[in-house]
Parts: sequence; structure tokens; C-alpha cells
Amino acid sequence: MHVTSYSEARENFKNIIDKTIDDADVTLIHRRKGGNAVLMSEDYYNSMVETLHLLSNPSNAKHLAQSIEQHKAGKAVKRELIDVDE
Repeated sequence: MHVTSYSEARENFKNIIDKTIDDADVTLIHRRKGGNAVLMSEDYYNSMVETLHLLSNPSNAKHLAQSIEQHKAGKAVKRELIDVDE
């Protein structure tokens, strides 16, 4: 996470946006008297929203957690993707 002051963000907004997008990271814009803000790319935001959606359903979250554990334990099966257009 990058941290920048409100003044610097105001002066270098385009560069800060570009760096945030290029680094696929977030930037915290700090204000002296509080009320900070976070800047992130649209892709980063969409990924976060999708993750929250997937984990909001308890049974789905449990299934995902079990799948991750299976993968970590080496029990995952690698398969080739098929192209249905062929």
C-alpha cells in the first residue's frame, strides 16, 4: 500500500493514479485532520467486490476454503481445458 498526503495527491494526481493502476495496489491519501481516503484501480475494486460476494455465502465460503486446503495438500487434479468452439 502506498501512502501519500492530500497535498501531494492534489499536486500529482495523474501520476498517483497511474502508479496505483500500474502496481495493482492501493494508495492511502492521508489528511492531517483525519478523514483519509483510499484510491484503487477499477480492476482491483471489481476483484475485491467479487471476492466479498463469493465469501458472503457461508456454504460457498466453506467450499472454497476446502478447495484451497485440498490444493495445499497436493490433492488437486490438473486438467486441460477444452475448447468448445472446435
